[in-house]
Amino acid sequence: MRLRIAAVSAATLLALTGATGVAAARPAAPTGPSAVVLTVTQGEYGATVTKAATLSCAPTVKGTHPDPQAACAALAATTGNLDALLAAPDPNRFCPMHYDPVTAAVDGVWQGQRVTWKHTFSNTCVMAATLNGNPVFAF
Repeated sequence: MRLRIAAVSAATLLALTGATGVAAARPAAPTGPSAVVLTVTQGEYGATVTKAATLSCAPTVKGTHPDPQAACAALAATTGNLDALLAAPDPNRFCPMHYDPVTAAVDGVWQGQRVTWKHTFSNTCVMAATLNGNPVFAF
């Protein structure tokens, strides 16, 4: 199953950037190309993809994400440290204490560098409270 997710991610990135790559098509932006696949999977090991979106932020903003402009701005605000997506949890939101893990993941190229990031939450409520309206995983 992981191999299938990786293959889908790679195929999506190729479709976003073109089969020959961004650098061959035109000069790279000063920070390099940025195209990622965002997924939310059920379970600790990401066995079942429940949501997925593609996002290209450079050289142009596009993708299947419902608000690519806001998501690109939120990713840019992390300055490369994707753990910063978790920086503003909502202290007033209370979640049930049951374990039904979900994993949020980013896989692709960010500013010309390969990125892979994932974080597992104990349940969807904890994920929503921790991401606190962050547009990156609002799809």
